[in-house]
Amino acid sequence: MTTVLVSGGAGYIGSHTVVQLLEAGLDVIIVDNLCNAKYSVLERIRRITGRAPVFYQTDVRDRPALREIFNRHAVDAVMHFSGLKAVGESVSHPLRYYDHNVAGSIALLAEMEHAGIKRLVFSSSATVYGDPSSVPVKENAPLSARNPYGQSKLTVELMLRDIVAADPTWKVAVLRYFNPVGAHSSGLIGEDPEGVPNNLMPYVAQVAGGRLERLSVFGKDYPTRDGTGVRDYIHVVDLARGHLQALAALPGVDGMLIANLGTGRGYTVLEMVQAFERASGREISLRIAPRRPGDVAQCYADAGYAGQVLGWQARLDIDAMCADTWRWQQWANDNLYPAPDSDPAGVPLQATLPFDSGCPTASSPAWGKPC
Repeated sequence: MTTVLVSGGAGYIGSHTVVQLLEAGLDVIIVDNLCNAKYSVLERIRRITGRAPVFYQTDVRDRPALREIFNRHAVDAVMHFSGLKAVGESVSHPLRYYDHNVAGSIALLAEMEHAGIKRLVFSSSATVYGDPSSVPVKENAPLSARNPYGQSKLTVELMLRDIVAADPTWKVAVLRYFNPVGAHSSGLIGEDPEGVPNNLMPYVAQVAGGRLERLSVFGKDYPTRDGTGVRDYIHVVDLARGHLQALAALPGVDGMLIANLGTGRGYTVLEMVQAFERASGREISLRIAPRRPGDVAQCYADAGYAGQVLGWQARLDIDAMCADTWRWQQWANDNLYPAPDSDPAGVPLQATLPFDSGCPTASSPAWGKPC
């Protein structure tokens, strides 16, 4: 049976991908420092799938811990989601982003190489394209990331290109995805930001759910149909399925493939708000705020290549994205979530070595406790 190590597997996209992997019958090992995730998601993954992943609360920058994990388990492939992901925060704290996203990737890749594991699916981002000169964006579009988050993803892509050029036995899939939204249809897992959300959909959901007073729309003077930014919003379940199909395609990959994962259609911020109002039956109070540093006017994908090489295309529409997000928000409200975290039943912590992860939310996190 194939065993996949998933870095950042307790996070938003990682947890949905872990569900897909477990449901496909694969064995999963999660490595996550819980900076942007909680223990309790592991129990909810078990409730959805009937299976429990192996879990290590470990930072991917901790090379001795990674080496111990690779020594304990016969890992066939790695999916790499770990990292920080807020564009605005990356502008304010660039070193933090290069440390987590680039240094973390270097540590993981070095330990993979040491263990002889050379199959990787890497979580990249459409931010590597910067402000594209034309849309939809193809994989061969110029790369000009405009913020440290995008630069960190692009740096890792360039590293992977060099690694594959030096050693063609590596097989790598780089997935550049656009704007993940939505939640699992069970309502048990979804986007779970720490503090005030940085992304549109969880913010809208928390306004609809009464946790936040109003939505701030950053910029209404873009050259778009209603003045607000246009993005390619993709359901996280479609995105997770894309990772599973990329994993299946790795044996036939010649070195490295790069594919966009998106719907190929862009929606404005206000169009997404209106769709969420329809799904929730709630009015979303909003205000117009200045543009955020690092944001671009519009970006949406040409995902045709993913269809060719992975046999993948998005299936879930904007109504499903909003309905599933609202179901997740209602579950969170009904269960007073997030509550104080605890060890999940049936998913034992496989502790390795202590490591100060330097989480943005805690200056010195204690080993064995969430940041």
